[in-house]
Order: sequence, then structure tokens, then C-alpha cells
Amino acid sequence: MSMDNAAHTALWKAMSTPGHRSYRPTTPRRVLDMARQRSRLLALFVTGSVALAVLAVATPVLAGRAVDAVGTGDRDRVLTLALLIAAVALAEAGLGLAVRWLSSTLGEDLILDLRTRVFDHVQRMPVAFFTRTRTGALVSRLNSDVLGAQRAFSDTLSGIVSNVVAVALTAVVMIGISWRITALALVLLPVFLLPARRMGRSLALLARRAADLNAAMTNQSTERFSAPGATLVKLFGRPEEESRSFAAAARAVRDIGVTTAVRRAVFVTALTLVSALALALVYGVGGLAAIAGTLDAGSIVTLALLLTRLYAPLTALASARADVTSALVSFDRVFEVLDLVPLVRERPDAHALPEGPLTVEFDHVGFGYPAAADVSLASLEDVATLDARGGVPVLHDITFTVEPGQVIALVGSSGAGKSTLAQLLARLYDVDTGAVRIGGHDVRDLTADTLRRTVGVVTQDGHLFHESLRSNLRLARPEATDADLLDALDRARLTDLLALLPEGLDTVVGERGYRFSGGERQRLTIARLLLAHPRIVVLDEATAHLDNASEVAVQAALDEALEGRTAIVIAHRLSTIRGADQILVLEAGRIVERGTHHDLLARGGRYAELHRHGGEQTGQDTPAAGLTP
Repeated sequence: MSMDNAAHTALWKAMSTPGHRSYRPTTPRRVLDMARQRSRLLALFVTGSVALAVLAVATPVLAGRAVDAVGTGDRDRVLTLALLIAAVALAEAGLGLAVRWLSSTLGEDLILDLRTRVFDHVQRMPVAFFTRTRTGALVSRLNSDVLGAQRAFSDTLSGIVSNVVAVALTAVVMIGISWRITALALVLLPVFLLPARRMGRSLALLARRAADLNAAMTNQSTERFSAPGATLVKLFGRPEEESRSFAAAARAVRDIGVTTAVRRAVFVTALTLVSALALALVYGVGGLAAIAGTLDAGSIVTLALLLTRLYAPLTALASARADVTSALVSFDRVFEVLDLVPLVRERPDAHALPEGPLTVEFDHVGFGYPAAADVSLASLEDVATLDARGGVPVLHDITFTVEPGQVIALVGSSGAGKSTLAQLLARLYDVDTGAVRIGGHDVRDLTADTLRRTVGVVTQDGHLFHESLRSNLRLARPEATDADLLDALDRARLTDLLALLPEGLDTVVGERGYRFSGGERQRLTIARLLLAHPRIVVLDEATAHLDNASEVAVQAALDEALEGRTAIVIAHRLSTIRGADQILVLEAGRIVERGTHHDLLARGGRYAELHRHGGEQTGQDTPAAGLTP
């Protein structure tokens, strides 16, 4: 490494020094455990790095001897040394490639391991985790922090090993040639390192400021470029203000970029000057010693070449602690996510459900949503302290049974707990008291796979991935054929829509399905349910986004989907409520009424009140404002 390159390296290392961040005491041990799992590759890697350091010192020594041989006119020795230098260069190149392959293999294997572990672990987290966590912060753990951890194996480890060996060998050889010149050369080392630390901290502040501004611009762009965000900006007519805000951040980033470039240039120029002074010192003092006859010319060349190979690794080692700390911080941030314990876990002895019709039973169920500390991290929410609220019961002593083939409707005011019951049945959360049973089996005793195949849910959101229509439908049944998909679309009354799509099933639906209308998106999610053929169906406001014409088309498909199946319907349209075998009225997490549509109207209680507020005086199937979840 040249002195100029060493200047850039010193600056980069100083800028990479973590400030106030820290890691937990257990993190180094866990990193060592991961290293032990790769001990064979790691041993080859370290051995190769040591051998490379030895070869790096050998070249200057051979070069110095070649100069001495030229001075004596020994042609054979000159040719021999030249061949040796060439052989060392070839060996260094070949070994360098091998070490690089080992480094990449270790690093990429670590990335694969951590990424898959984090991804799989996050998928097991409860819904409450995702409602609190910033998606960008979570993705950063999966990408930036995993890459930071990877550098510990691919760069930091090899750098420390090879640099320690290089410094030790170089120092021994230089002292053996002339300890006085070596000591004088090292006097300039603080002049090389101290400015790197000071300038590095200054540039690190600028880099962090630029990173914050870039993050703000990214967040602004991501939110404003999404379909809902762009619509919101247009509706409120504030594009000029949005543009001014974005331009201000962009100008600040530009100014920081100019300042950073100038300071870098000053720093690198100053350190290049220091390197030149160090070489001048070697040539000056060494030259005088050569004239006096106490040192030969080859030794001067060797000292000059070794000097550059001494400063560079010493500079790197001066920043080694920062490198290790930075890597451990990255590991710790990844381990933080892995250490979050999923509140919903499959038991070791979990079993599948038997074939046949199934009942659904809520037995004295009580539930409160978990506190933030139980499901999230402050760093993932971008807050200093987690919200202390949580654990307050939202369901109280809920008891009811749905027999096979029955349809139970849940109605009530917003926040009454209707959707929460649906989430407990699908085991998105676990009850605090009581039990939810399917076919007499507690859902906590069932495998996740059998629950997914048994309970089919259509939510009000009707979410679709930014993938093809075929891919979105096959989430329900991956082995489904195109004929199966077309049949499900036909039953969901989407055949006409499919005929209008130029790419048919390969049509990309857009982010969250925004290339389709709300009613079309909802019918696509219903088609997905029909494709899954679940034995238990939960419709959570499944027709909320449909106009009357769309509802008529979809209701026929829903009637077919519900036939012979156990069903729970969270109602928005009165047409769905009136046909239910039983209606449960929830208020403040309690069942306050139960019965059929006509029975509840006759009682004149809470259901009758909601019915009146819904405005169904004529018996038409109009949306009932008082029957929203």
C-alpha cells in the first residue's frame, strides 16, 4: 500500500469510528460462536493472510539486495534476485486471490446465515410487531447491519492478522538494517495519525448529517411517490411546498459534499507531504550513512520500501479497535432482532386437525394487546423510549360456539373487538385467558400449517403484493394450476376483468394492488380465499369497499364459499347480517346481545339502535354506518 493510499485508509477508518454507540457484553461471545462454526475456513484464511504479510516484506528485502548486486557487478546474482522477486510477485498474486476467495466465502456465508435467520425470525413475529416497527429500520437491519457484520470476517479480521504480522516483520527487518533510521522514521508517525483522527471526526459529523438528510429525502420520496401519498399531496394542493422542502435538503447535501471534498483534499495532501518527508528522512540520513561507509545503497532502498509498508499497517492497526467496535455494533443490532421472542410460537408437540366439519368455540376468552416492550425495539420505532401502554384487556369473558355450516355475524361500534376475535381465531395473537378451539382442539396446540389451511380470512384492506396476478393468487395454494386460478376468478365474478388485462394472469397488480379499483382488489382477495378452500371462513368487512353492483356479484361467490363451512362474518352490509344463523353484538369487548336479525330487532336493544342509525328503514341493503367495526 502506498503512502497516499494509506492516507485515504486512515481517513476512512477515522470516519468509521463509532461515537456513542455500544454493544451488549454477550455479543463478542456470540460472534465467536459463529466463528467456531466456520473454523476450518477461518484457519485457512488466517494462514493465508499471514503468508501474504511475509511475502509483502520479502519483496523490499530482495529489491535492496538486487541494488547491492548491481553495485558489485554480479550479473548472476542480479538475475537470480530478479527471478526471486518475480516468483514472490506471482506467489503473492496467487495467494492474494486465494485469500480473497476465502474472505468472500466467509463473508457471503455469514450474510446468507444472518439474513435468512433474521427474515425467518421476523416472519414469526406477531402482527403487533409490524404495526409498531418502521419498515425502513427493519430492512436496514437485514441489509446494512448484516453487511457491517460481514466486514468483521472479510475485512477486519484479515486486516488485523496481516497487519500485526507485517508490522512485526517490517520492524524487525528495519531495526536489523538500522535502528537509528527506523526510530527517526517512526517519530513522524504521530504526525500521520493524529490529524487523521481529528479530521476523521470532523468529516464523520458531516457524513452523518448528509446521511440524515439523505434519509429524510428518501422517506419523503418513498411516501410521496406511493399512490396514497401522491393522492394526498394533490388533494391538498401542496406540491410547491413539498418541492421547496426537498430542494432545501438537496442543497444542504450538495454543500456538505463540497465541504467534504475540500477537507479530504487538504487532509490527503497534508499526509502525502508527511510521507514525502519520511522518505526524505530515510534517503537523507541513509545517504549520509552510505557515504560514510556505514550503510550500503541496497539497505537504503530496502528501508525506503519497507517504510511505506510500515506506516500503512500501523495506521490500520491504530483504527483496529474502531473497526472491531463498529463490527460488533452491527452484530449487536442484528442480534437485537433475533433476540425478540415471538409471542406466538408453535409448540413442539403441535398437531394437525382431523378431516371433516369443524366447530369454532370461544371459551371465556379475555385478551389485551401486548405492550411495546414485549414485541418491539425502541430503535426499530425510532423513539427514545418505548410506549409503556399495553396489556389493557380489550375482550372480556367472550363465549360462543359456531357449529359446522353455521354463519355467525359480529356487529358493534368501532373498537368493540370484532376484528380482534378474528385475529385470535387465526392465531395472529394468543388469548390471555380462556381458550379458542377449532374442532375441540385449542389453537395453541395446532401446527401453524394446519391453521393456515383451515382458517381462511378476507380482510377489509384486501392487500396485494407488487407481483403478478398469478403470484398473488397462488399465495393461497402454491400448487394451483392456471385452470384452478381461472375458476376462482370466475367464481369471484372477475372473468370480465381478466379479459381486459393484456397480460392475463401475468399482469403485475401494482403496489398494494393500486392498478385495480377497490372493489376489484377486494374480489381478487375473495378469489384467493376461494382458491384456498378453507373449512373455516372469516370475512372481516369483506364487502366494505364494494358498491351495490359489485356486492351483488361478489355475494353470490361468498354464498358459495360459505356453503357447508363454519363462518364468522364481521358485518358492514346488512345483507350479510340478515342471513346469519346468529348475530353477536359487541360493545367495549363484551357480548351484550345475541340472536337472529328479527329477534334482536324485536328486543329493541343495542342492535335495534345500531340498525336505526344505519338507516335501513326501507329494507334496502345500504351501508350501515352504525355497524362498522
